[in-house]
Amino acid sequence: MTDYQGYMGKVLFVDLSKQTYGEFPWTDKDRRRTLGGKVMAADILLHHITPEMKAFDEDNWLVITTGPLTGTGCPNTSRFNISTISPLTGILTSSNCGGDFGLALKRAGYDGAVITGKSETPVHLRITEKEVTFEDAGKLWGMTTGETQKNIHRTHGMLAIGPAGENKVLYACVFSGERTAGRGGVGAVFGDKKLKAVSAFGTKLPKIANREKLKELNVKWTKLLQTHPLTGRQLPRLGTAGLVSPMQAHSILATKNFSAGRYDDFEMISGEELAENHLVSNAACTTCVIRCARMCKVDDKVVKGPELETLGLLGANILNNDIEKIIRWNYEIDELGMDSISCAGSVAFAMELAEKGVHDFGVHFGETDNLSQMFRDIAYREGEGNYLADGSKRMSEQFGGEEYAIHAKGMELAAYEPRHAVGHGLGYATSNRGGCHLNAGYMVVVEGLGLEVDSLTPHGKAALAITFQNLMEAVSACGSCLFTSYAVLPGFLIDKPNMKATRAILTAFPYVGPVVNLLNHFTKIPQMNIPLVPHGYAVKYATGMRSTMASLLTWGTYGYNAERIANIILGQKADADKLPKRLTEELQDPNNPKTKVPLEQMKKVYYRARGWKKGIPTWHRLKSLGIDIDKSVYDEALARAWR
Repeated sequence: MTDYQGYMGKVLFVDLSKQTYGEFPWTDKDRRRTLGGKVMAADILLHHITPEMKAFDEDNWLVITTGPLTGTGCPNTSRFNISTISPLTGILTSSNCGGDFGLALKRAGYDGAVITGKSETPVHLRITEKEVTFEDAGKLWGMTTGETQKNIHRTHGMLAIGPAGENKVLYACVFSGERTAGRGGVGAVFGDKKLKAVSAFGTKLPKIANREKLKELNVKWTKLLQTHPLTGRQLPRLGTAGLVSPMQAHSILATKNFSAGRYDDFEMISGEELAENHLVSNAACTTCVIRCARMCKVDDKVVKGPELETLGLLGANILNNDIEKIIRWNYEIDELGMDSISCAGSVAFAMELAEKGVHDFGVHFGETDNLSQMFRDIAYREGEGNYLADGSKRMSEQFGGEEYAIHAKGMELAAYEPRHAVGHGLGYATSNRGGCHLNAGYMVVVEGLGLEVDSLTPHGKAALAITFQNLMEAVSACGSCLFTSYAVLPGFLIDKPNMKATRAILTAFPYVGPVVNLLNHFTKIPQMNIPLVPHGYAVKYATGMRSTMASLLTWGTYGYNAERIANIILGQKADADKLPKRLTEELQDPNNPKTKVPLEQMKKVYYRARGWKKGIPTWHRLKSLGIDIDKSVYDEALARAWR
């Protein structure tokens, strides 16, 4: 039970081995400390994991969480999160999704679900407000993600894996409708547990602490999102695919396995090309007012079109200019149930290994006719696809080429080439889940994709990266789409880049680091809410909980540090915040010595501002945030990290 509104007051605990269920203890103190979403999941896993635990252990928990704004009617708040130990990286991963499962789970009466154990046979876990049942999924085993969901009752919110999850491809994902909990291999953990599908149904709704105030806020918030140049114009018109052209202009479009930042044929794979010649309609997650999703045709089917990451990584990064192939591959990869980012990154690395004569996997830059078959081989772990199914880090350990295996902590990088966006490079390296653009804090949005801050200077980037990482952690914990954080940037800075005030602000931006660091380290300073960050107001009106800008930064800081120390307990080394040498030692532009990521320089500032020593939160920092772990556990983890 809970005295706060916005929550359902219960968290489900399921044991697949025993086929039993009950309630996981979660109190108002826990809600106040973590808010919800991925921060809640990080806290749960931090207090469960042990140093010896692996992704495919029976006792590795899958933690599915919603946020307090999920189901409240706030715009863009259908998000939910799945966290677990990643089979790809060996540390925590969190995968956020915009499908309808989170809403359905809350309507069934639960804020989250913790799943342990392994079923002996394929199982469909069915959750309703009356009961939880373990249904035989033998007939579903072997089906694609789409086929699986067609065989589950349409009134239910759904989660499903495809063949890649069943075969434990290390970057297999989980689908809810056409939306994806994509990164880190959560689908492989589902497959290891023989958990083919989870569905939820109910009619309950969360109570609202101040319904009138929340309704007023939602009107203003919706207007803000629909009039902002990024969320109201660019994303609805071109989707994330609209970033291909500005990435090309700013030399941050990953090309030929990140060996360059520009691609001559970029226009052929751009958002403009997609919109003008291939778009059937826009689509949206439930409750979304932005509508950035693209719907395209594959044969006679209307399916989800490719996002920016897929266009870039299966376009420029493998030297492919055929957008129709990318649309088809996107659909095939989704049906097989794989993360298109890690899949495409592994293919690009395999292509470079072949080009350098190290090992020929049968895939080559600019030759794409056999890629559909390769994706199938990866999903079913057949032939050379079995190697690619383990990701580029393990491929490099077996075949060589570590300096151009483009990953961080074992997770392949997103489509942004960071040598012309060095703050984003810092984010990739320090991201807790690995090479993720979102957990990185999405610094690239101020380094050319929204604002025009100097993208090559290291000044101020550490402070800004921390702020963005913490804020995005908090937004995710609310249950909100991270795109709502775009509207935090004042619109005139984007629409009027040549205005004197804009130029002055952007010139000064990198030099406000010391001030920003004060806010990062002393989060109690901003004891107010800011209109451009409506999430604090929304949490207050929905839950009745005290919520300010300081609260958001505190929740985000807590979550980021909880994940980091959990990773250290799981065996992450003190020097894990690294990038491939291609990005830190090779110049993108041979005539410009600034076009590499000055990672070590920025990390020193970053660690000092975070209160970390060499990438590890100090005991004092953990205590100041209220992160409660045993001192002996901390000391043992610290000793292992330094070995």
